[in-house]
Formats: sequence, C-alpha cells, structure tokens
Amino acid sequence: MNVTVTPAPKSALNVRVELPPERLDAAISEAVRHLSQRNRIPGFRPGKAPRGVLEAVLGKDAVIEEAMDHLVQRAYRDAMVEKEILPLTQAEVNVEQGEEGKPVIFTANVQVRPDVTLGDYRGFNFKPEIESIDDAKVQKVVDELRDQNASLGPVIERGAKNGDFVVIGYTGSRDGVPFEGGSSERMPLILGEERLIPGFEANVVGLKPGETRGFDITFPDDYPEESLAGKQAHFEVELKELREKNVPDEDDEFARSLGQFEDLEGLRAEIRSRLERNALDRARHEFADKIIEYATANATLELPDVLVDQEVEIMHDELRGSLARQGIDEAAYLKVSGKTDADLHAEFRPRAEKRVKVLLVLTKIAEAEGLEIPDTDIAEEVRKARERYGNDRKTIAYFESERGQSFIRSTLRRSRLVEKLVDEWLAAHPDHPALPHIEDGDDVQIEPDVTAESEPVAAR
Repeated sequence: MNVTVTPAPKSALNVRVELPPERLDAAISEAVRHLSQRNRIPGFRPGKAPRGVLEAVLGKDAVIEEAMDHLVQRAYRDAMVEKEILPLTQAEVNVEQGEEGKPVIFTANVQVRPDVTLGDYRGFNFKPEIESIDDAKVQKVVDELRDQNASLGPVIERGAKNGDFVVIGYTGSRDGVPFEGGSSERMPLILGEERLIPGFEANVVGLKPGETRGFDITFPDDYPEESLAGKQAHFEVELKELREKNVPDEDDEFARSLGQFEDLEGLRAEIRSRLERNALDRARHEFADKIIEYATANATLELPDVLVDQEVEIMHDELRGSLARQGIDEAAYLKVSGKTDADLHAEFRPRAEKRVKVLLVLTKIAEAEGLEIPDTDIAEEVRKARERYGNDRKTIAYFESERGQSFIRSTLRRSRLVEKLVDEWLAAHPDHPALPHIEDGDDVQIEPDVTAESEPVAAR
C-alpha cells in the first residue's frame, strides 16, 4: 500500500492511497464468499455459489461493489494508522480507479485537528482594572434594599401615577369587534414599566379605582402578531385596584430589620466591603478574559469546518435548554422571532468560530506549560457531581463516563491555566493590589453538556 499525504486548506489533509491489483483480487474472493452466505441461491449451499451465479442473480456489479466497499474501508483505516492521522470525522472517499487487474486508487480529504502556532501570551501591556467604590455606589445599594423591602398600601385620595401597583381589566376591539388576546379580567401592572404596548399604560395614569377610560392606540409595526402590527385598536380599561409603594425610612431600625446589623453605619460598612470584594473578583475575571483575547489574537491556526459546525450545534442545544427552562416551546420562539434553524445557525457561527479558536489556543498553551490534571482531581469532581445532582442518573452517568471525565479534565485544565497566568502576573507585580483567586471562594461548578453526541475535539 502506497499512501501519500499533502496539506489542504482549513486544517485538512489530502490522502491518496494506491493498492496493488492482488489486494482487489483477494477482496473479490472474500466478497463472493460473504454474498453467497447472505443470499439464498437455489441449488447452492450457503457460501458455495460461484461469482458468475451471484452476478446473474444480484446484478453484474454486485461482487465488485461489495469488494471495493470493504477494501477501501480497511485501507482507509490502515492509512490513518500508518500516517498517524486522527480524523475529526469520517472522510468522504473518492475512488479514482477500481478495475480488476489494475491498482486500486482512492483519495480522501481528511479534516484533522489544526496545528496551533502560538504567539506571545505573556507580554501584554494591560493590567487589572479595579472599580473604585464610593459613597454614591453604597447609597445606590441602600436605596435598592429599601425598594426591595417596601410594602404596598392602599391609595384613596389621588389617581394612579407611575410607580404605583395597579390591577386593571380591559377589552380591545377593532371596528367594534373584539379580537383574540385583546382582553383581560385582571392584569397586574407597575405603571411606568411599559409591559404593554407603548402608550397603553399612560392612559391608566390618573384613574381612580372603579373608573374607566376608553382610548385608541396603534400597535407597533414590528408587533409579533401580524394581523395587529401597525393597526389601530380601541381599548376600554377599568382600574380595579390601586396601591402605592411605601419605602421604609433610611435609619437604624431599617438596618436592624435586615438581620445582623446594629445600625445604619454597620449596614453601609458591610455593603462597601461586599462591593469591594465584588470589584476585585470582577477585575480578576475581566483581566483573565483580556489575557485570553490577547493570546487568541496572537495565535495562528485554520479552523476546520467540522469543529465550528459542532460548536454551532452545541450553541443551538444551549438555546433549546434555556427556552425549556423558561417554559418556551422552540417552535413558538422561532415563529415569534421570525427565524429559521438556518437563521439561528448563521447568527451562531461567528461566536462559534471564536469559541473554538479560544478552546484550541488554551489547549495548546496548557500543553506548552506542561499543565496536567491529576486523576485524583477528576475523581473528586465526579464525587461532587454525585452529591450535586442527587437522583439525576443521566447527568451522573455522564460524569462517570469516559467522555464526561474527559470533559472534566479539559475544563479544569483550561480554567487552571488562566488562573496560573493571572497569578504569575500578580507575582511579577507585587505592588499591585491582591486579587482573590477563584478557588479561594466557592468551588467551581462544572456543568455537563449531556445533549451532545461527543465532546468537541477542540475542547480536549
């Protein structure tokens, strides 16, 4: 067997295989035996029918097609082993010559994991940016806490205004005829949040409980229901309930009501401390993201289409999972958004290309840094998964599988690599404020992708 390999675009190899004629002769003999065993030929015991009889019953090309199919499959696998090629997917094979008495020649375009040429990933001139925490930011949190702990009280002497909690009933019609979905007996709202079509809530402002108001309004041109988009409708609205938000006073009693604080200053001190910790954590993560972007921008590689296609499918699965958690049917989502699967995939592709490139570059850097994950760490993550997911046998089985443990290993390796680069920069700049390490706080939780057939090769 003579195998020739030449590079091709997009991280592919053109493989040409030439086999001597006697290999086809042997394959034909084997094909005759297999076909005669699988097919009942009158007058012959299984496996004993000669080639001529088989071709008369099954067709002139049945034997040669069977022989070529098995011969090419075996030769393709042998060529991959001989040249130490690890295909990302089964290649499409093109048989250029397959006649008896002549050498068998076939070619295959094989997509392989790309060679990543690393550029600089340490000599960046940026540094972590830590957000400063001032009194205004502390006050903003105090105001948010007061708002979250507000109570609702009845309104008696005035009409509704923005910020009030109201319950309305309404009926919508066009040309005097009510339309589907245009009415509600009890609709709770916080006026001013514009949950309904633009301009609707403004017509509720000023009403008192029991009062009604009629008005015309035009639906937006991009309204999801095509029969109403850009059309005018009439609404009759009744204000059924009106309550206002009573915000607690900003004092020591309010601070004590939140739990462990003795006074308002204690609350403010805790808020400032948490904001400062969050600022440090955010600075570390943003710094890590910049390092990843820097390393990726300086690396050189060609992305195989198969890896990008896999990542697009993973992103589609992520969208399906997100919709399911919100109780949204995917078909309904596509109808409302006016998109098809092809549209989604076209939108996903640029981000998928970026994600694949990042995975490949980080994997290459981890190899260059000699970063390995001990088997004991993998076992510990599997143990945590058993505790975290309880009776979810599908997810636990995924983590216990070889594929799941490979996913754990690659995820830990990438995260620890980035943390290592951050820590080494901080060690080289001792005057910079310390940034808390992610492992100093909560454990990193590794979420599985049990929907994919296999882990993307880029992530390994």
